[in-house]
Amino acid sequence: MLVSSKRLMDFKVAGINELRKGDTILVDDQFICKITDLSLSAPGKHGHAKARVEAVGILDGKKRVFVMSAEDRAKIPIIEKRVAQVISLDGNKAQLMDMESYEVFDADIPEELKDKIKDGVQVTYSDLMGQKLIKSLK
Repeated sequence: MLVSSKRLMDFKVAGINELRKGDTILVDDQFICKITDLSLSAPGKHGHAKARVEAVGILDGKKRVFVMSAEDRAKIPIIEKRVAQVISLDGNKAQLMDMESYEVFDADIPEELKDKIKDGVQVTYSDLMGQKLIKSLK
């Protein structure tokens, strides 16, 4: 089931028991997180199975731990990878132009790519809730 959120992002809904380590999840309807650990407990005599989820925020790097019923539903953001060309560099920021829509925007340059990104190079990026993140060189 594909649902559109109010935050410029599409997501699908899946059961907690269907998720795996490494999946991306929307926590508290505002934080996009990557699951670092997921453990399911056996159902008790009078209750349901529980899931303990540890996740790290992609945008803020904060660790979040929560427990929910294994039957609960979670929002899984659909993250599109797009291609852009570097127009100019200014310190830790790069001005990029999307290769399909020709939209021009600024994005922070990740530490691991600082010495590799130059004018005219193509990069892949993701748009996460309005914030553009450079992922890799194309």
